[in-house]
Amino acid sequence: MRHGKKFNHLGRTASHRKAMLSNMACSLIEHKRINTTVAKAKELKKFVEPLVTRSKVDSTHNRRIVFSYLKNKQAVSELFREVTAKVGDRPGGYTRIIKTGNRLGDNAEMCMIELVDFNELYTNEKAKTKKSRRSRRAGGSNKVETPVAAKAEVRESSAEETVAPQEEPATEEVKAEEASNKAVEAKTEETPVEETPAEKELAAAEKEESREAEAEETTAEEKEEAAPPKKEEKKDADASKEEKED
Repeated sequence: MRHGKKFNHLGRTASHRKAMLSNMACSLIEHKRINTTVAKAKELKKFVEPLVTRSKVDSTHNRRIVFSYLKNKQAVSELFREVTAKVGDRPGGYTRIIKTGNRLGDNAEMCMIELVDFNELYTNEKAKTKKSRRSRRAGGSNKVETPVAAKAEVRESSAEETVAPQEEPATEEVKAEEASNKAVEAKTEETPVEETPAEKELAAAEKEESREAEAEETTAEEKEEAAPPKKEEKKDADASKEEKED
């Protein structure tokens, strides 16, 4: 029977329960989010949020009261410095419970409890949605419909801008520049290109080869011209020998 049971005792004694909640609150303030069961997270939410509200007013009295619950100097100092700086403008609802499924061992409902203002993903999305919202009345009253003729004029003007501009007639200065450029090009074509030393050596070697080839040809022709008379002399000598023998 319940008999005036107003909160979840979590199956623990009073001292054990207080120690567990203070320890979970310290770890939540330090790490900004923890994973636990849904039942413990709901009790932790009731335990932590009044302490965060007290941290908005930084006084010795409030620090002593918060320390009596947390029993941790580092957690108290971080709560009054870092957490209060982000939570100061919020009127309540400092924590968020996100369910993550059931535990494998005993099938208990698990969740993640976190401090709302330290989750950058949610805060950035909310800021964007707030900026993008517009009231229907203001949007309807400020809208001005542009007539069809004005739209057609805008399209025609944009089409004219996109068309390429016509070429302007060439002035005397432009003609003079073109003539000077042509003269410079003609001079560059007329000026002989200086040969490199390697090219000079190749040209000299080719000339020597051509000279040697011509000399060989001349010697061969001279030999051919000189050869037939010797043969005729031999024939004459043979003929004279035959006549003598006869």
